[in-house]
Amino acid sequence: MAVTDEAIEKIKEMIVSGALRPGDRLPKESELAAELGLSRNSLREAVRALSLIRILDVRQGDGTYVTSLDPQLLLEAMSFVVDFHRDDTVLEFLAVRRILEPAATAMAAAKISEAELERLTAQLDALGPQPSVEELVASDLEFHRGIVQGSGNSVLCSLLDGLSGPTTRARVWRGLTQEDAVSRTLLEHRAILTALKDRDAEAARSWATVHIASVEQWLRSTL
Repeated sequence: MAVTDEAIEKIKEMIVSGALRPGDRLPKESELAAELGLSRNSLREAVRALSLIRILDVRQGDGTYVTSLDPQLLLEAMSFVVDFHRDDTVLEFLAVRRILEPAATAMAAAKISEAELERLTAQLDALGPQPSVEELVASDLEFHRGIVQGSGNSVLCSLLDGLSGPTTRARVWRGLTQEDAVSRTLLEHRAILTALKDRDAEAARSWATVHIASVEQWLRSTL
């Protein structure tokens, strides 16, 4: 593993230094191994590892390329890791979401488009006053994703998408066990949307915090 780690670090240095740029094709395996002073086996393992986390793209019969290095692409690996969380870490994921999402919602108050606000309004209207838990959770994910995308920060959007796995499970159980969860969630969504329409960043931040904290508070009481 130490040799593979060295190979990974050397390829990383090439990308960070600009010797390899997004979209560039890596030299042939034999040439790159000689250039970096590595064995072909260790280089092959490094390429395999870097392809798993979307740094490199191995194209059969064509070669190996540096990916676009787009934040959304790179953070997909985080989403994969998050799926392996333990039940006792759900609160920690929710705490991170409680820090990030209100900030993204406040940013969206200034940047989200009128068209997106209309779409979010139509989405809530279509949901009706008594959706099923499954419908509510699906709508909740789409609602918050639309707002975070409206912040204009692709890194925040990707980070919060990656946190949706464990927090979705918490929302489902909340909907199944808490009588007022559906009506409360709908009320909070409307309040967030009103703040966004008013372009009131602090109100949007506050309601987003309340919304996430209510899930967190319920979950704490069940653990």
